[in-house]
Amino acid sequence: MSTSYNFQGWLGLDSSSVKGNMKWQGYEPKTWEETDVDIKVTHCGICGSDLHTLRSGWAPTIYPCCVGHEVVGTAVKVGSKVEKGIKVGDRVGVGAQSSSCLKPECEECASGMENHCMNMVGTYNGKYGDGSKSYGGYSDYCRAPSHFVLKIPDAISSEEAAPMLCGGITVFSPLKKNGCGPGKKVGIVGVGGLGHFGILYAKALGADSVTAISRSSAKKEDAMKIGADKYIATNDDKDWATHHARSLDLIVSTVSSPNMPLEQYLSLLRTNGTFIQVGAPEDSMPAFNAFSLIAKGCKIGGSAIGAPHEIEEMLELTAKKGVKPWIQTRPMKDANKAVVDMDAGKARYRYVLVNEAHA
Repeated sequence: MSTSYNFQGWLGLDSSSVKGNMKWQGYEPKTWEETDVDIKVTHCGICGSDLHTLRSGWAPTIYPCCVGHEVVGTAVKVGSKVEKGIKVGDRVGVGAQSSSCLKPECEECASGMENHCMNMVGTYNGKYGDGSKSYGGYSDYCRAPSHFVLKIPDAISSEEAAPMLCGGITVFSPLKKNGCGPGKKVGIVGVGGLGHFGILYAKALGADSVTAISRSSAKKEDAMKIGADKYIATNDDKDWATHHARSLDLIVSTVSSPNMPLEQYLSLLRTNGTFIQVGAPEDSMPAFNAFSLIAKGCKIGGSAIGAPHEIEEMLELTAKKGVKPWIQTRPMKDANKAVVDMDAGKARYRYVLVNEAHA
C-alpha cells in the first residue's frame, strides 16, 4: 500500500559503516498489514547494539541495515486491526523487538514473554515471516506491528523516553524479576548507558542500597549523582573482592568485556544471591570456578530486553517516580559522527538522535 511519504534513513552497507560510513538512502519497509503502525520518527536513541550490528560483531548483518531500536515519534498511519487503541497523532515508541509469532500454542508468547519467542524479530536487521526486512529508527519513518508499539506517557519527554525502550528495559526487567526492592542490596556492574539506567531503576524500585561497580573512579561522582549509595573501583583496590565480599543480594552486569573479573563479581554475592548478565560480549564469557555458585547457593543467569507489558510498567514507574536519564541529544543529520563518538565511549550516558525535520 502506497503512502505519501518515503522510507529513508541512514543505512549501513557493510561493516565499515560503524566507522561513520552510513549512507542516507531509501529502502522498502516491511509489507503493510492492518495490525501495523507507521511512525514519523522524531527521536531515536543510540544503543550499543547498533554498533555491534553495524560491524557484524555478534553475527553477519543483513546489509543494507538501518539500525536504531529506541524509536519515538508520531503515529501517522494505523491499520484497522491495531492493538492498544493507537490512533493517528498519538505519541508512540517501539523498542528492540517488533514482532514474535504471537501464537496461542507458543509458550513464551502465551505467557507474556514475547521477547523470548523463538520467532522473535528485531526492530532492525530482522526478517518477518513473509521475508520482508525490518528497518530501524535512524530514519524518517519506521513501520512496526502494533503489539510492540507503545504509547508514551505525557509525563515523559520524547528524548528521555527513547533510550528507555531498549537501554531502560534491559535493566528494569531483570531488576524487577529478581526481586529488586525494599530489603535488597543491589550492585550494577558498569556505569555507562545501561549501567546508569540500572542505578536509576534500582533506586526507583526501592532497593535499600545500590552499589555501582566500575574499573576506575572516573565515574564515581556521576554515579553518586545518578543515585548510587556506594562505589567500587576495581582497578583502585587490588583487594576489592575481599573488602566487599558477601555484600549484595543481586548484581546486574551491563559490561560487554570478555575479560570481566566474573569470579570476583560472584564473590560479592550474599548467600542465595543472583548474578544477571545483560551486556553481550562479541567473544565468550570468562570461565569461573563452580564453587563460586555452589558454596553460597548462588545463581547466574541472563536477561534479554523485556516484553511489551514490562516496558509499559517501566514507563508507568518512570512517570510516577520522575526518573530522569542522563542523555545528550544529537541531530539526526550527524548520526555518523554520533556513532563514532558512541563507539569511543564519549556518551554521558546515552545519545539520542533528534530528527529535526519532525521534532
